[in-house]
Amino acid sequence: MELRNSNIERLDGGTFDALIVGGGINGAVSAAVLAGRGLDVAIVDRGDWAGFTSSSSSNLAWGGFKYLSNYELNLVRKLSTSRNRLLKAYPSNITQLGFLAALDETSPFPPWLAALGSSAYWAIGNFQTHRPQFLGPQEIKSEEPVVKIDNVRGGIEYYDAYLRDNDSRFVFNFVRQAIEAGATAANYVELVSAEQNGANWNVELSDLETGRKMSLTAKAIVNAAGPFVDELNGKWNNETKHRIVYSKGIHLVVPQLTEKERVLAFFDDTQRLFYVIPMGRRSVIGTTDTRVQTPFTEVTAEDREFLLEQINDRLDLDKPLTLDDVIAERCGVRPLVVLNDGDDREDIDWTTLSRKHEIDLDIERRIITIFGGKITDCLNVGEEVAEEIEKLGFVLEADQGDWYGEPTEQVRADFMLQAKRLKLDSLRHKKGVEPLSERLWRRYGRRAFAMLDEIRENPEMGEDILASADYLRVELHHAARHEMVTHLEDFMLRRSKIDLVVRNEKIQEGEGLAEVAQILFGDDADQKLADYLETKGVTAPAPS
Repeated sequence: MELRNSNIERLDGGTFDALIVGGGINGAVSAAVLAGRGLDVAIVDRGDWAGFTSSSSSNLAWGGFKYLSNYELNLVRKLSTSRNRLLKAYPSNITQLGFLAALDETSPFPPWLAALGSSAYWAIGNFQTHRPQFLGPQEIKSEEPVVKIDNVRGGIEYYDAYLRDNDSRFVFNFVRQAIEAGATAANYVELVSAEQNGANWNVELSDLETGRKMSLTAKAIVNAAGPFVDELNGKWNNETKHRIVYSKGIHLVVPQLTEKERVLAFFDDTQRLFYVIPMGRRSVIGTTDTRVQTPFTEVTAEDREFLLEQINDRLDLDKPLTLDDVIAERCGVRPLVVLNDGDDREDIDWTTLSRKHEIDLDIERRIITIFGGKITDCLNVGEEVAEEIEKLGFVLEADQGDWYGEPTEQVRADFMLQAKRLKLDSLRHKKGVEPLSERLWRRYGRRAFAMLDEIRENPEMGEDILASADYLRVELHHAARHEMVTHLEDFMLRRSKIDLVVRNEKIQEGEGLAEVAQILFGDDADQKLADYLETKGVTAPAPS
């Protein structure tokens, strides 16, 4: 909590070049690029970092193969280029993997056309991924015995990428990068009001944890509130060229359905794509695509039954998946961009709307609004926000490309050498789990050096703290100091993905949860633990 508290102090009474409202991927990447290029930046979110849409994605970095059917070639080009840059910049965190699409009678395309499209997709992405291939039904069965081929006409395997950790941790890394470049950042801080006074904005904020009222001055505002950008602009009477409509998507996390690290793709009975996506020793089924009128959504019984029925019809499992197999669920809305032309868009087929982004600039009011977007597109969003801020008269430092990405290969080699000398990997022997050195480097980069020192000084820091999850005691101490964990859910669901891959009863019954809370929150541990368990429908034990 101390990092958050120190940033709260810097917010109150501060004067900033830009205030960014919203800590999802758009806000986080905006903070990273603007702070990295020399501006004095503040970023706030009324919830946790990546606490809404950006923590409900499919964990994919992909170029939008399906957008080829709408002839959105420019969008596919931009997304594919961004995906390539992410693969290069985050070699430990973002990994290329195959998408095996089995095409049956529900597919709107014959296999030959899908194969042609995959070759075009590969070319649009500058041939930076593995070559796609056409597969006959028997080849699909040979590659993935779990796939039913009774009605399959053929298929393709093409290549994109995915995040090895969860999406929200990827977003938080941009927040950390912004902080290291000098930005001031605080989660659970709500914007109460903002009034323009000449060339500045006078902003009132509220710390939702303590009730503390704060104020600051900013020369410009970046509205990165995701599904809430229209609401925020409405408060300021800010008219924009674009606006948002909502599509709900859900994912179900189930036991691992295939040991091969690839995505399985199918068309459901409504001719919409859905996937089986790897998540460590789990599989993620999704997503759905349902038009909704509000950003606040939940998984319904109908949603669950639909996805389970669709996947059971397409996989040859020992026994069909049931509700008892669902370990966790994700549910969120996609903020889709449309023109703000007065059309209520009720008659539009929203499934044809892509995940493109648009950025509107009001020079007179000094407001930049980011509409739509997705994690794959984040570097493009960051660079375009920098271009827009320059139109307001700000002079940015030259873009050296150091506001994103992992440390250099030499730094990684130095870390691996130190880890080898410490015999770090010999501390853990678990089947199907990556070596500790790889894990710490992937999650923390340069900050992992200090963890080695702590393990060297105190071997207990190298022990697993939760019997049901792969987290070391040293990682919890690091999170307490450096990751702005304000509620236990922040760590269990967003800084880690424990809540996504471990059943509730295993978490609650397993050893270590009380110690996790103690490390993170000290004297407030009992209350924070009780609050977390209440969200799980469990009563916390009386403190000892």
